[in-house]
Amino acid sequence: MDYEIYIRRCLELAKAGEYYVAPNPMVGAVLAESTTGRVVAEGWHHRFGEAHAEVDCLSKVGTIVNHAGMKCDNNTSLPKTLFVNLEPCSHWGKTPPCADLIIRRREELKIERVVVGSLDPNPEVAGRGVRRLQEAGIEVVTGVLEKECRYLNRRFMCLHEEHRPYVVLKWAQTADGYIGSPDRRVVISNSVSKQIVHKMRAENMAIMVGANTALTDNPKLLNTHWSGRNPIRVLLDHRHRVPESYNIFSGESETIVYSDDTRWEYVLSDLASRGIHSVLVEGGATVLNNILETGIYDEVHVEVNPNLYLNDGIKAPALQFGALFERTKILKNTLYTYEKHKNAIVN
Repeated sequence: MDYEIYIRRCLELAKAGEYYVAPNPMVGAVLAESTTGRVVAEGWHHRFGEAHAEVDCLSKVGTIVNHAGMKCDNNTSLPKTLFVNLEPCSHWGKTPPCADLIIRRREELKIERVVVGSLDPNPEVAGRGVRRLQEAGIEVVTGVLEKECRYLNRRFMCLHEEHRPYVVLKWAQTADGYIGSPDRRVVISNSVSKQIVHKMRAENMAIMVGANTALTDNPKLLNTHWSGRNPIRVLLDHRHRVPESYNIFSGESETIVYSDDTRWEYVLSDLASRGIHSVLVEGGATVLNNILETGIYDEVHVEVNPNLYLNDGIKAPALQFGALFERTKILKNTLYTYEKHKNAIVN
């Protein structure tokens, strides 16, 4: 069997839960016959608190519906291999341990092998799932497409390995390098790029702004133009300037306010203690520059409007790191994406 083919399919399945599983990782699972390679069942983690990918996959054995709408008996007697992009959990959380389920059903389903893309860095798992399977006599193969598997769940990995949320910075600027004007409203983004920003909101658990942005724009910071849950709103307001009547305190989503201590290291540590694995920063120049100076960030998305010039105003933050990972045309604007985790430069 070409293990990579099946792990790539696990990654495709895992992405289906992208906007709903946080703070859990995205996981897909494929059960296939070891000798023929025929896929018996597939599954993924659909939503936080619901069945994990392994449970979803194994529950479908024998109940797959064919193209004619008839149920097929896929519970053959041939030995099978279970593929997952992340190590099966070994602890009780919202659901029972997946490793125990695999062991319990190994004889019934003839599971002889489990192939894992990457280990789970959560200290409650961290190799225990693999050891439990091995102690039960199941062969375990690890590290298949490990880089790809880790990248898919880079937010989850960051929380458990670096003990802080994965940090994404985003701003829009004019052709001459300004993000706005102090005395008038300037529209830099277009309708499509605004929708992409809402996609970013869905990809991250929290969204952050400073007091100046909250007062000037009075945003709700909700996810209204993309599938997924609303992010948790984070406000940096050390002078208590934003009234509770402002939109950032509306009831559609939780709001966390940092006023006594707004040091970036402290804020990240506190967010991590709350289980928040990622934060999108849509703040103004002050917040963005302060974060850039610390060097503690992971992705930067810069939208440039090539046809808009201000000649004066609020200067865009100065980006200090990173190879250009992706350049995307959004109508007449261009979105530049920089990532610490990618080295390729896309021209």
